[in-house]
Formats: sequence, structure tokens, C-alpha cells
Amino acid sequence: MHPLLNIGIRAARRAGTVVVRALNRLDSIDVASKGRNDFVSEVDRQAEQEIIATVRRAYPAHGFLCEESGVTDARPGGDEYVWIVDPLDGTTNFLHGFPQFCVSIAVQVRGRVELAIVYDPLKQELFTATRGGGAQLDERRIRVSKSRGLEGALIGTGFPYSSNQQWLDAYMAMLKAVTLASAGVRRPGSAALDLAYVAAGRTDGFWELGLKPWDTAAGALLITEAGGRVGTLTGEEYLLGPHVVAGSPKTYEALVELLRPHVPEELRAKRG
Repeated sequence: MHPLLNIGIRAARRAGTVVVRALNRLDSIDVASKGRNDFVSEVDRQAEQEIIATVRRAYPAHGFLCEESGVTDARPGGDEYVWIVDPLDGTTNFLHGFPQFCVSIAVQVRGRVELAIVYDPLKQELFTATRGGGAQLDERRIRVSKSRGLEGALIGTGFPYSSNQQWLDAYMAMLKAVTLASAGVRRPGSAALDLAYVAAGRTDGFWELGLKPWDTAAGALLITEAGGRVGTLTGEEYLLGPHVVAGSPKTYEALVELLRPHVPEELRAKRG
């Protein structure tokens, strides 16, 4: 196993333990608001610190891009290796006891994501990928579905929230179009896990607006290593930007074409 992957898995499992243990005391967890309907809990912070501490014991010079603590470098030039961390993707689900959340960790080397881990601590499912080494679920190779379009496809999504609600009307037009063209649409509430499900062939495609790099870095590599495609709303190269479309190759193409007429002009100019 790749040494970085080994440490990343250890960190993800330790963070997952923090999260699961906290489920028994949801009523007493300290919660703060980062914005309208955008929450952070003490559990997010504790899980993140567990990941950082685990990685730094092995790689003290590596940098971090974390949802809660932002950008941190252990030394000048510490951005050659950057760990992109979402310690609890699906915080709102978690705070309601809704069993769909995960730990997401990616490692970026010289600006390119090379390693991915998405860990579901409740199901104890571990999704991993290394660039050029394929994608795995619990050490078994996974591939995207064989879906060849939108007919009969199951598509995942995420609703605009908080600061992204200016795109709600455009999104609702997209949702209507995909609902009419596919077998169904699902919104579980954890983008990292949604992307991992595309990689595993559990859903055939996915799209969402207004995400952050820690939501998508691991999932995007999982999908490409599982034989799928990831891009922007208009089909350009995905560079960890806020708007993402993913799926099996044919479903991805069909989804981009279906969404394209509904993409607001201000989003068409934004790459990545």
C-alpha cells in the first residue's frame, strides 16, 4: 500500500471514530453557524484535528487545506504536499442523526490530486484511489456504471443552500430537466459520498453547484480512476471549482448537454 494512503486511511478511521462516538450525545454538541443553514460543530473540529495530528506525526512538513481551519503549512514551501480535508461531510445530516455523512481526505502533490479517501464511518465503507492505480471499495476494484445515457439512470445531486441560493431558479430548471429525462434523482446530503457512489456504480451521475475543494477533491479522483468523467457544468476540465458534473462517460456527456441550456451566464465563464 502507498505510504501516504496508509497514513490517510489511519487518519480517516480515527476521525470516523470521533464522529460515531458523538452520535450518542447529539443533544449536547456545541454547534455554530457559518452562514444560513451552514453549520459547524465541535465534532467537525475534533475530527479535523485528529486527522491533522495523525498526518503530522508521519509527515510534519506537509500542508493542509481544511474546511474548518483553512490553509495551514508546517513550514515554508509546505504546499508541495497538501492534504485536502473535510472531516465531516454532511454535518447537517449528522446533527439530525440522518445516517449519511463521511470523512473525505485527498492528497495534492505539486498541484495535482494523487490520492483519495472517502470513509463512511457508520457503514465502515472505505473508498480509496491513487492516480493511475484505480479505485477501490474495501480493497475491491470498483468501476462506474455501464449506463449509456440518462434513460434509466439514477442521478445524484445537491440543492443550493446558504450563499448559493442566487442560483436556485436555475437549479430548479436543471432538476426538472433531469427528473424528466432519468429514472430518478437522489439528494442524500454528502457530496463526497455522493461522488464515491458514482465511482462505485451505485448512481450513474451527479451534479451540484457551489461546492468547495474539500467536498470534491477525493470524490473526483475516485470517479476518474473508476473510469468515469468529471467536469464543469459546461463540460470543461474540472479544477476543484464550485460547480461539478460527474458520471459514467456516456451519462456524463448526456448530463452536461441537458444542463447546458439552464446554466446561468455568470457560471459559464467560470472554469474548474
